[in-house]
Amino acid sequence: MAEEEPHGIRIHLDRLLAARGMTLTELSAQVGITVVNLSVLKNGRAKAIRFSTLSRICEVLQCQPGDLITHDPAEPVRGRPL
Repeated sequence: MAEEEPHGIRIHLDRLLAARGMTLTELSAQVGITVVNLSVLKNGRAKAIRFSTLSRICEVLQCQPGDLITHDPAEPVRGRPL
């Protein structure tokens, strides 16, 4: 299995779900993607997200993409020039 590429992207799905009193299962049903795929995203293991999925998550959680995804510059991407 290939080693995961380091990145500084952070997903705040837990925080948003807690603030809205919603479970991952409820979000899954409303967004129309599996709990497994949402769990991969929530745990920071996703390699990509479709804009349509991101848009639907934001609609359901009534948030902006920046509320869900942030970049932590303290986590530089190794092996790539700046």
